[in-house]
Amino acid sequence: MRSWRRSAVTVLSGIVLLMISAGNAAAEPEEDCALPVFGPGPAYHPDIDPEDFSSRVTNPMFPLAPGTIMEYRGMKDGAHARDLVRPSSRTVVIAGVRTRVVKDRLYMDGTLEERTSDYFAQDRCGNVWYFGEDTAELDPQGNVVSTDGSWHAGVDGAKPGVVMQADPQLGRRFRQEWLAGQAEDTYKAIDLSASVTTPNGHYASALRTEETTALEPNVIDNKVYARGVGEVVEVTVRGGQEKLVLVDVRR
Repeated sequence: MRSWRRSAVTVLSGIVLLMISAGNAAAEPEEDCALPVFGPGPAYHPDIDPEDFSSRVTNPMFPLAPGTIMEYRGMKDGAHARDLVRPSSRTVVIAGVRTRVVKDRLYMDGTLEERTSDYFAQDRCGNVWYFGEDTAELDPQGNVVSTDGSWHAGVDGAKPGVVMQADPQLGRRFRQEWLAGQAEDTYKAIDLSASVTTPNGHYASALRTEETTALEPNVIDNKVYARGVGEVVEVTVRGGQEKLVLVDVRR
């Protein structure tokens, strides 16, 4: 945080200035929400204090307002995809942290194929963390055929990760999640001034990120986030055929 000082012209003014500076220093955010250093998964140890987190997620690039429904449409693996994302009023405590529950429903060619509950929380500095998910793949009859990819921070060695910085930094990579062999997504910001148009509108000064996972080393995804909206585009740029764009936001 940028600090300010003025040169003292008298001893008295210098004393007053020191008192003001001390007061400002006390008001600065504590460093207990410092972001974790990216490193090898087994050596990745984010420092989590539940008192530093809130289920109220207001980060302008990743807002989760209960009652909002975001609809995405596009193609995935040659099929028409429709994805509905809805931050709910529910909260769940994971690893001691109260998280916001976000419902995600993916339809392929009109049939519900995957349903997921994701769990997010925001630290006192405004960074958004991902604490886990419960996901289920369904057959055409609606029966659960797989829950692979599900994880909760604090269970079986799983650890939370950062999905959005309060102040995105170009090139800094983060682990979004960690559970060896099951949840190893990472991301970094690659453009702070992206411009994109979707059926829901035109967005300038947007954030573009690059996402990868060691579980699919040949796949690279890009996502675009707009201030006050959140994710507006997701596209696979290498190793697959997937693109979803925001078509509607309902509240």
